[in-house]
Amino acid sequence: MNYNKAEFFASYGKASQIPPADRIEIAFAGRSNVGKSSLINKILNRKKLARVSAVPGKTATINFFTLENVYVVDLPGYGYAKVAKSEKERWADLIEGYLNDTSRQLELVFSLIDMRHAPTKDDVHMINFLVENEIPFVVVLTKSDKLKPTERKKRLEAFKSEIPYFEDITVIPFSAETGEGVEDIRAIIEDVALGDEE
Repeated sequence: MNYNKAEFFASYGKASQIPPADRIEIAFAGRSNVGKSSLINKILNRKKLARVSAVPGKTATINFFTLENVYVVDLPGYGYAKVAKSEKERWADLIEGYLNDTSRQLELVFSLIDMRHAPTKDDVHMINFLVENEIPFVVVLTKSDKLKPTERKKRLEAFKSEIPYFEDITVIPFSAETGEGVEDIRAIIEDVALGDEE
């Protein structure tokens, strides 16, 4: 796939605004400030395609990017405490509205969790939601470069009991700084895209 040709397509503030699916979609989900925009930029070989914000909770829309025959879908970050309840509810409606829409051609969700910390309640809720709704997903552990080898080993061990179904999930440590995990994520995207063509 030619990642250099990825382009921003559109943003939607409500699930009802999203036009019907005309190609397969691969979504990226995670709590605010988990590094979603940095990951998307790294995968798509761009500096500023997905806007990286120093302010958590900034992505309050669903953003679609085109990558050949696929839409890369950036879901709003969830779980940020310092926004109004009404705004939180709008985000929840937006994320759940998108994930619950059976007319979409959602082939895969990359669920991002900060590798330095135990998953939040929202992270666990997201994984359970994906499992219950039989939506294929991969867990990406972001900010892997921030951990020393011993801390990393400790966190990976702890995740076994913290993340539901951990032993059955594909898990990829990722760093936007070092590029760890980039090729693994791209390989999965290409598998999904090629699978759709066949």
